Amino acid sequence: MRLWWKLQQALGLQRGPEHLRRGRVGEAAAKRHLQRAGLKFLTANFQTKDSEIDLVFRDGDCLVFVEVKARTEGGWTRPAAAVNRRKRGRLGQAAKEYLKRLGNLETKFRFDIVEVLLRDGEVIDVRHLPNAFPLTRPER
Repeated sequence: MRLWWKLQQALGLQRGPEHLRRGRVGEAAAKRHLQRAGLKFLTANFQTKDSEIDLVFRDGDCLVFVEVKARTEGGWTRPAAAVNRRKRGRLGQAAKEYLKRLGNLETKFRFDIVEVLLRDGEVIDVRHLPNAFPLTRPER
């Protein structure tokens, strides 16, 4: 059954949950925006046991771990406000795992947030917030 659903989705017959579709659109827009800004794309959706990093880029000699937040316009808060202390901690843990797998824990890195605003499923604005937060301890 799951294979049938994935086939329908690939053929455009099934759209899937709205938040996942919005996330895919947001990540694609963020990737384009950062590449146009001169960052080098490395990978998307790096997963660990407890977390995921949406996008990983290189900006000169610095690794950039990017959290993408896509929202429809008209919200009361900025999308970046959803990256709370707990989320920052999980992103930090995932970044440490990425660096460990890279084999170089001394590499410079930073955490960026990219806000993507949507109207009727279309991107209307992309905001890049470089060095948005420091490495923090995860909350349990």
